[in-house]
Amino acid sequence: MVSIPENLLDLFEKPIVCGLATLMPDGQPQITPVWCDFDGEYVRINTARGRQKDRNMSRDAKVSLLIVEPTNAYHWIEVRGHIADIREEEAWEHINKLSHKYNGRDYPKNPGEIRVMYKIEPDKVNGR
Repeated sequence: MVSIPENLLDLFEKPIVCGLATLMPDGQPQITPVWCDFDGEYVRINTARGRQKDRNMSRDAKVSLLIVEPTNAYHWIEVRGHIADIREEEAWEHINKLSHKYNGRDYPKNPGEIRVMYKIEPDKVNGR
């Protein structure tokens, strides 16, 4: 596993919306803005079952993530990796944690929505 350099960890602490790239069935990249965090080992994102990124990541484990500091475009991180774990359990707890980070409140529950947490293992990290 590739580690995240110390000088880039602050990007995961801030409420910066990330760009998540997944692959469509035809191989074309698809990018979605997402909330993310880093648990010390994995970059974690959260989505609802059935959304395009969920379908893409369930089919093809290759992903890339980009975070750019809004006040300094020269402070950024790109993580290329693969899906190491997919969990429905813990997903509501995780989306609430992310919602507090980004919005300062609990995430609203939508009837029938199934939340999923994806753990991304870094394979290559670039940044400055």
